[in-house]
Amino acid sequence: MRNLIALAAFAVVAAAPQLASAQDAAAGQRVFAQCRACHQIGPTARNGVGPELNGLIGRTAGTAPGYNYSDAYKRPEVASKVWSEENFTTYIRDPRGVTPGTRMVFAGLRNDQQITDLIAYLKTFAADGKPAQ
Repeated sequence: MRNLIALAAFAVVAAAPQLASAQDAAAGQRVFAQCRACHQIGPTARNGVGPELNGLIGRTAGTAPGYNYSDAYKRPEVASKVWSEENFTTYIRDPRGVTPGTRMVFAGLRNDQQITDLIAYLKTFAADGKPAQ
């Protein structure tokens, strides 16, 4: 009986990192509340202080239609970047450190789970703002 309890406890502990890193789009929507002052997402999204974020993952940096990007996004090393989960994670931790000269004043997200959840939420929107397939 003790071995069975110990085995069950080990299974829970071993699974904990996987559970903690699961993407949760609903939690990401709550994280996005921090972004909403400058960014929009969804079918009626428009550019505001920052560009709309529909279809962000997989989109080339600095290419939201109709948005006037800072010169930082016109540099070749930035303009050639395609947003992936990995480079967005790096960026959102420290936007001004990753892209000096950006007008984005957000200090960054430090919590790994919040970043993972935010990405999950962003991925629910296709480039036209409709639900991603």
